[in-house]
Amino acid sequence: MGFYNLTKQNAILYICTILVLCTLYGAQPIQPLFQEEFALNGFQAVIFTTVIMFPLGIAPLFYGYALESWSSRQTLRVTLLLLGLLEVCFAFSNSYIVLIAIRAAQGFLIPAALTSLISYVSTSSTHENIQRALGNYVAMTIMGGFLGRLFSGILSEYFGWRPFFFLVGVGLLISFFAILGVTKDAKATFVKPTKKEVVNVLKIRHNFFIYATIFCVFFTFQGVLNFLPFELKSINENLGESKVGLMYAGYIIGLITALNVTRIIGFFKGERRAMLAGMCIYIAGLGMFNVEDFSVMFGSMFVFCLGMFMVHSIATGFVNKMAKEHKSITNGLYLSFYYAGGTLGSFLPGVFYQYLGWHIFLSFLGFVLICGMGFLILLKKMPQHQNLV
Repeated sequence: MGFYNLTKQNAILYICTILVLCTLYGAQPIQPLFQEEFALNGFQAVIFTTVIMFPLGIAPLFYGYALESWSSRQTLRVTLLLLGLLEVCFAFSNSYIVLIAIRAAQGFLIPAALTSLISYVSTSSTHENIQRALGNYVAMTIMGGFLGRLFSGILSEYFGWRPFFFLVGVGLLISFFAILGVTKDAKATFVKPTKKEVVNVLKIRHNFFIYATIFCVFFTFQGVLNFLPFELKSINENLGESKVGLMYAGYIIGLITALNVTRIIGFFKGERRAMLAGMCIYIAGLGMFNVEDFSVMFGSMFVFCLGMFMVHSIATGFVNKMAKEHKSITNGLYLSFYYAGGTLGSFLPGVFYQYLGWHIFLSFLGFVLICGMGFLILLKKMPQHQNLV
C-alpha cells in the first residue's frame, strides 16, 4: 500500500478521513439501540442513516457554486470544526428530533470534507506517488466505514452509545487544530456543472448504464447493512452490540479488492466481464443471508462485500477511463447516483422487511440486483461511446 513513505501531512489527512467516515456510519449498527431508548418505530430508527446520506447524493453537483472561492484548507477546517461540535452535541442530546437534525446537518458537511481531503491528498503528493496516495485514501475510507461500525458497537455494549460519538467528536476537533500543521494548500476541486453538460453526460449510453447499475448496487448494499442489525436482534434478542458491529468485518474485504482492482480486471479479461462476475458474487452473498445463523451471516458478509466492491471499484475506474471530456461532471454524477441509491436503499426496503419479513426483503433486493445486472449486460452488448437516442 505504500505506507512506508507516509508523510506527516498525509497521515493527518488519512486520520481525518477515517474520523469523517466514522461520523457517517457510526450510528448504523446501533440503530436498534436508538429504537429501544427513544421508543421509536422501525422507520424512525433507520432514518439515522437516511438523513445523513441524502445530502451526499445532491451535494457533489452543487458545492462547486457554493464553495467556489474556498481553498481546501478553509473548507476542511470549517467542516472538521462543525462536524466535531455537532458530534459532541449528538453525544449529549436527549431529543430524537435534535439527533436527527444533527445527522442531517452533518450530511451536508461530509461531502465538502471528503472533497477537500481528496484534493489535499492529490496535490500534496508528488507525481510519482499520487496513485499510491489516492489508493491509501480509498483504503482509509473503507477503514473508516468499518472501524466506525465496529467501535460504535463495542463501546455501546459496554459503556452506552454516547461515548463513541463523544470520542469521534473530540477527534474531529483535534484534527481541526492538526490541519494547521499542513503546509500546502489546494483549490478544492468541486464540480460546477451546467444543465446542458449534465444532460450530455447522461446521454452517453455507457455512463447511463453504469450509473443505473451503481444505483442498484448501493441501494442493495445499504438496504442490507441498515436492516441487518434489526434482523440479528430478532434472531437473538440477547445479541450484544459488539457482535452486531463485528458483523461488518466483511466490509474490510473492500480494502483488498480496491488495491487489487487491476489484477481482477486482468483475470476476467476486461472491465465488463469483471463487473458481471462481481455482480454474480454479490447476488450469491445476498442469497446466503437467508440462512438465519450468526456464523453463516458473518461469512455471507465477506462474499456480499467482495461482490459489491468488485463492481464499485471497477465501475469508478471505467467511467473515468471512458470519459473523453467533462470528467469532473462524470464523477459527480457517479457519486450522485451512488448515494441516491444508498439513501433510498436505507429505508424503502424496510416496507418489505416490516410487513413481509426478512426473506421477502432479501428477494426484493435480489430483484434490484438482477435489474443492475441487466444494465451491465446492455453495457456489454453496446458499441463504445454510443449515445442514447
